[in-house]
Amino acid sequence: MRKSSINHDEKLERYVRPVKELWEMWGPRVKMGIYPFTYASYDDMEQVMTSLTSYDHDKWVAAFTSLAKPYEDKAGQAEKDGDAQEAKENYLRAYQYYRLARYPTINSDVKKEAYRKSQEMLLKASQYFDVPIERVEIPFKGRDGEGDKIIAYLRIPNTGIASFPLLFTWGGIDGFKEEGLVSENVNDSALQHGLATLTIDGPGVGDSPIKASEDSERLFGAVLDWVDKQEGLDSNRVGVWGFSFGGYWAVKVAHIYKERIVCAVVQGGPIHYAFELDWIKKQERGEYPFEFFETVSYAFGLSGYDEWVEYAPKLSLLKQGIIDKPSAPLLLVNGIHDSVIPIKDCHLLFEHGNPKCGRFYDAGHMGFTRDTFQTIMNWIYGELKI
Repeated sequence: MRKSSINHDEKLERYVRPVKELWEMWGPRVKMGIYPFTYASYDDMEQVMTSLTSYDHDKWVAAFTSLAKPYEDKAGQAEKDGDAQEAKENYLRAYQYYRLARYPTINSDVKKEAYRKSQEMLLKASQYFDVPIERVEIPFKGRDGEGDKIIAYLRIPNTGIASFPLLFTWGGIDGFKEEGLVSENVNDSALQHGLATLTIDGPGVGDSPIKASEDSERLFGAVLDWVDKQEGLDSNRVGVWGFSFGGYWAVKVAHIYKERIVCAVVQGGPIHYAFELDWIKKQERGEYPFEFFETVSYAFGLSGYDEWVEYAPKLSLLKQGIIDKPSAPLLLVNGIHDSVIPIKDCHLLFEHGNPKCGRFYDAGHMGFTRDTFQTIMNWIYGELKI
């Protein structure tokens, strides 16, 4: 464990948002079905959130597991009865609640168990998708102590084309590959337009074989190597999209692997200012629900806030010299009121390297509006010449 050299006066006065306040934040999102509540019922969520009084992992997981289990049982019975639609809907609802049980990250044994259950439910639901999920294992030559494979989910359109262009996506510190896969606005739209989709866990997240670090972009290089060898995928027409903290890796991929991709979307990603102490002090009181520093520290293999403050400046893509280099075409998307990642990180990208496209919304983190995803997809279709 690293020894902290932070001045005591610089330390953050930790803030823990009361669960009641969290439910006030989450309630409207549940009603609208906005991330991370794609398949959640408001009544179910209200029942759990008004009963919880803390973020204790055991109690949190138990509460959401108690929601998930009846839907899992209903799905199993529907399968026996031959009711595919009922089975799919209930497996997805069970997935939703096991997924919330492990939220925001899997930094305890009970959360890891909930994560495995969420995967199980999603893959069972996938049997009834028009385009089922194919779980693939991509070889990875890691360093000592790292894994040797990347778990990915692949979906290929049901058409007779010999080789498909590819949309390759990943989430942030709390969005795992499962969430990216069930996003109807992204995956279903892409599939309908003749794009194959591939989603992985970003560094330090979910099933990733490596922790996040200054050079974790090698994870994405291994995936691109694998894509090159797949007869059904057109490695000359690959677009990438990083959500939230995953946007950081999208920027690195767009610069380091610029010859291997056609375009990259950076939605709400940190670049430089997000790693400075002045901004870090604000993050916990912003719109991130809870356990921000625990979640980002887990991804980077750090012990918590103090180590994150020391380590974070090393990630600056300005200091690394990355953003002054040529890149593949980039689309920058965020909300101007983002309190997780400062909008000025996007502005900084416009001041360096190649000219870029951007779309900023009168919204919070990631710029969620009813038009955001479609705007991004239209840009991707244009770049990939769909």
